[in-house]
Amino acid sequence: MLLHLLNRSPAGSRLPEDVLRAMGPDDRLLLIESGVYGAVSPQADCFKTLKGRCYALQDDLSARGLAERHADWIIPVDMAGFVALTAETQRTVSWY
Repeated sequence: MLLHLLNRSPAGSRLPEDVLRAMGPDDRLLLIESGVYGAVSPQADCFKTLKGRCYALQDDLSARGLAERHADWIIPVDMAGFVALTAETQRTVSWY
């Protein structure tokens, strides 16, 4: 099981498509930095197949005014949650 970190918005990059193709059935995705724009509809729709495995960093959501606007199936995590995700997975893959 891998943790994929994505820092790009689906609106401005094709990188999210590459991430989705590379992900295995048990892998998890954490949206960070500008990637948290992918937690808000309509961009969140591209990650809907990851329900229960898609997370967004709470600090980055808050910094962009998205804390109350993210899709209800996106799981917000704080820094402790980020650390827990890295501990639960075998490796972390960064997509920048």
